[in-house]
Amino acid sequence: MSSFAAISTNLHRVIRLRTCMSILQIQPLCGKERRNVSTSEENRKSPKIYTKVGDKGFSSTFTGERRPKEDHIFDALGTTDELSSAIGLAKEFCIDSGHSFTDQLEKIQCVLQDVGSNIATPRSSARESHIKKTKFSSQPVLELEKWIDLFTEELPTLTSFILPSGGKSSAALHVARAVCRRAERCVAPTVRSGETDPEVAKYLNRLSDYLFTVARFAAMKEGNPETIYKRPE
Repeated sequence: MSSFAAISTNLHRVIRLRTCMSILQIQPLCGKERRNVSTSEENRKSPKIYTKVGDKGFSSTFTGERRPKEDHIFDALGTTDELSSAIGLAKEFCIDSGHSFTDQLEKIQCVLQDVGSNIATPRSSARESHIKKTKFSSQPVLELEKWIDLFTEELPTLTSFILPSGGKSSAALHVARAVCRRAERCVAPTVRSGETDPEVAKYLNRLSDYLFTVARFAAMKEGNPETIYKRPE
């Protein structure tokens, strides 16, 4: 699929396939290995993008449990997917502007895949093998805190409320920050009910702080002013 609209329409299918690949530790073929696979054999092994199993308004968790699509688990999972997409768009703007932190954004997208795997494994129906494969550690949280501290050291002290602004890179990162806050709100019920690791909520909380900080950093590096909030007359 080449068009952005087509990708967006089927994105929930893609994220589910990718999550399953991550959980099952299936490595896609690449390079020389991929060239050695015939076209007919490759097509035969490729999964279809549509499954039809969700046509009646229910989806499956990684544990095999069937739940309504409006369930807290799928709400949190879908919003986390939106967050990764928003970061991906912001990353493209940052690449165009030559920012040095784009590798961090890509790593964050990879971590969000692990976040999704954890959310998709509700503890109420998970076996020990499920939990072992999808456990989310505190290490990514500590890494975000390290990055935030490094960027903060270079930024001017914030003395006023600012509006999402500062150029395309900065504004796009602010959009991702807002989506991150929503993802955190969606995950909160699943954490309180014991279905999701608490470290997932901590990561999303820290990620919104990171996105705010790096948005300001992008504006500063590009020489773009941030818009200061002023009470309307």
